[in-house]
Amino acid sequence: RGRRAAGVPLELAPALWVPAVYRGCASLHAARNFGQCAYKYSGGLHGVGSECVNALSDWFKVEVSRDAKVYHMAFERGKTTEQLSVIGELKNKKTTGTLITFLPDPTIFTITVEFKFERLASRLPELAFPNPGLEINLGDERTETTRKETCVYKYGIEEFVKQLGENKTVIHPKPVVISRQRDEVFVDVVLQYNDSYNDQILPFANSIPNPDGGTHLTGFRTALTKAVNQYARSNSLLKDKDPAISGDDVREGLVCVLSIKLPNPRFESQTKVKLVNTEIDGVVNSVVYDG
Repeated sequence: RGRRAAGVPLELAPALWVPAVYRGCASLHAARNFGQCAYKYSGGLHGVGSECVNALSDWFKVEVSRDAKVYHMAFERGKTTEQLSVIGELKNKKTTGTLITFLPDPTIFTITVEFKFERLASRLPELAFPNPGLEINLGDERTETTRKETCVYKYGIEEFVKQLGENKTVIHPKPVVISRQRDEVFVDVVLQYNDSYNDQILPFANSIPNPDGGTHLTGFRTALTKAVNQYARSNSLLKDKDPAISGDDVREGLVCVLSIKLPNPRFESQTKVKLVNTEIDGVVNSVVYDG
């Protein structure tokens, strides 16, 4: 299930003469602001999100609360089974929202159609922390005792980094926060060292996790190593004859979240695991080194 605060529009969509809620759930490329600034820093503009879910579902139902009424529409594997109709009245006329309920199609998802609470719960922070103040609630009602989890980060990335370091002995209690803009690119970096031997660097582009890194991660690593070595040389912590500190040594015990927002992101594959915009390497390098 998922909710949309304002409620999906119900008016007839231009040209097609079908309800806008139908366009949003069963018609491709129905995004309202295609090509406009609302999606300038999105991860992609395919406009097929809910339509894909609908097409791959055994059944798919949408309820919209607007104008003091509750509207309902139903589908099976992308095909309309119940036209838009009013199924209830709202006591509070200001109540709005959209409730989506669906069941994955077992003829397509042949291995399993069971949702894993832990997998969803681990994904929520990645959606919440780039958007400070956004609250996401996850509930599992499949058992007698409902399992619930709420994810909200009032202070965004900084709060997330502190959470990642909760069970570690940190070297400095206050994380290092770098937030800069270069032209149309926004770079936010929060890093904190602990006494462990491993590093944990989480790169994101337009709120999308990139587990294989990419040009933003390369720029960050280069700048961090350069900055630490420069400081060590300038303060005589390294003698002229001493070799430079390696990148592996610089990143030992590091917890870092690197989040950038850029127009027209390019990824190595449709899964978006790696950012390949060549210009981002230099942008992140400059921002992190200066910061």
